[in-house]
Amino acid sequence: MVSQFVSPDNVGLLKDLPFDFPEGIHAIGRLDNHSEGLLILTTNKKVTKLLFEGKVPHKRTYLVQVRDIVEPEKLRQLQTGVSIRVKGGGYHNTGACDVQIVDKPIDLFSRPDEFKDGLPNTWLTITLTEGKFHQVRKMTDALRHRCKRLIRISIEDLALNDLQPGEVKEIQEQDFFRLLKINWPP
Repeated sequence: MVSQFVSPDNVGLLKDLPFDFPEGIHAIGRLDNHSEGLLILTTNKKVTKLLFEGKVPHKRTYLVQVRDIVEPEKLRQLQTGVSIRVKGGGYHNTGACDVQIVDKPIDLFSRPDEFKDGLPNTWLTITLTEGKFHQVRKMTDALRHRCKRLIRISIEDLALNDLQPGEVKEIQEQDFFRLLKINWPP
């Protein structure tokens, strides 16, 4: 599904979920159609600006499956920054971020087709504050480790935890702002 409520294309939409969404709701920090995980929906139009365009950068953590085994040198490169191509044809050197090799995640994130090709792979957690278009995918691609799966597992302290695909969880506004580390009202 795409993280939209309307689309001219014949795709799964957020409005198709079995939930009575309030008028004026929209997605923050959308996921592309090849990514999965935590998606924030709100009716508060100021949240996007506070979370992603504010003075204080907010952390986003992704669970990432890449092709092949990530060697220590490539792990250091991801941690210290790599050059990625950005809109307009230029390049951007990504900032330092937290990247760790992790064990295969719990069954919550398993899929039947996950290892059908039998090729070696590595699971990483990548925590960053930048948000360039497809940044995580471009970072791993720059080091010749194609991204096979990308799952956003948290934004600040708001975590996916055991929420299943397609599930919706309402959060009280006070908890929402506390978990996202947003001072509200500003």
